[in-house]
Amino acid sequence: MCLQIKHCFDFFSVPEYNNTKRRNSQHKFNFPELISLKLANSLLFSLILIFIFKAGAAMNNSLNEFTGTVRKAVEDYGMINPGDRIAVGISGGKDSLILLMALKHLQTYYPSPFELEAITVELGFEGMDYAPVAELCNEISVPYTCLKTDIKEIVFDVRKEENPCSLCSKMRRGAINDAIKELGISKLALGHHFDDAVETFMMSLLFEGRLSCFRPVTFLDRSGVTQIRPLIYAGEKKIAALAEELRLPIVENPCPMDRSSKRYEIKKLLTEMSSSYPDMKSKIFGAMQRLPLPGWEKPLNQSLSEP
Repeated sequence: MCLQIKHCFDFFSVPEYNNTKRRNSQHKFNFPELISLKLANSLLFSLILIFIFKAGAAMNNSLNEFTGTVRKAVEDYGMINPGDRIAVGISGGKDSLILLMALKHLQTYYPSPFELEAITVELGFEGMDYAPVAELCNEISVPYTCLKTDIKEIVFDVRKEENPCSLCSKMRRGAINDAIKELGISKLALGHHFDDAVETFMMSLLFEGRLSCFRPVTFLDRSGVTQIRPLIYAGEKKIAALAEELRLPIVENPCPMDRSSKRYEIKKLLTEMSSSYPDMKSKIFGAMQRLPLPGWEKPLNQSLSEP
């Protein structure tokens, strides 16, 4: 915001005034014209300032509304306790960055005080620059750790896995759990959202013949880490729209499996089916709570339309 205002000052400064002394002595300077120009510039500058502040207010309103959705999930499933130190897993994608922003905003008014840190497990792909993410964390006063690994080399170059997603996921989880334990943190916030939950349920059903999904809150006995997923009530479209509105520094994923995985296959299937059954995802999500799947017990008096 300050940078935008500075640029406005630079743009609307009057060079005639600053360069008067350098003018040719035969050229007379017209002060009434200068005053008129100054007044016109001041009016235009004021209008631009109003636009900038209104745009900022709109962004704040969008983040406020979204954080309300996150807070509901947090409270429905008891995700945050007083004094928690929470590490946010940052992949660099829109989901994890929005999660970071929402939890940071929630931290400002939530009745149970908690601390936030951000951590990235860098997989080893070329071209993934996390410097803008580090800058964002610095701006919002969240400590940031970027952990370099050779996961990409092991999965793709050494093991040459035909279906690498499972191994990659396990190695990432192990690396991030070990890293936060070294930091003395035992709670990890992950960016899985509403659409992820529905897709995971359908993958389990169609590929494994099981009714299963990750839980909103999961305690891992071996590592002693509790995983929480505060975005489970947030739809992917709203997350993408807010990330664009906030102009977050998205780090593009160069993984060759990004659009050829089983999850992507299910995502396309659900998109096609949703054109004929628009509320299908909400019904699947509701069924997960009503069954209920382990850890998905539906909170009392809750109804959820597709976010």
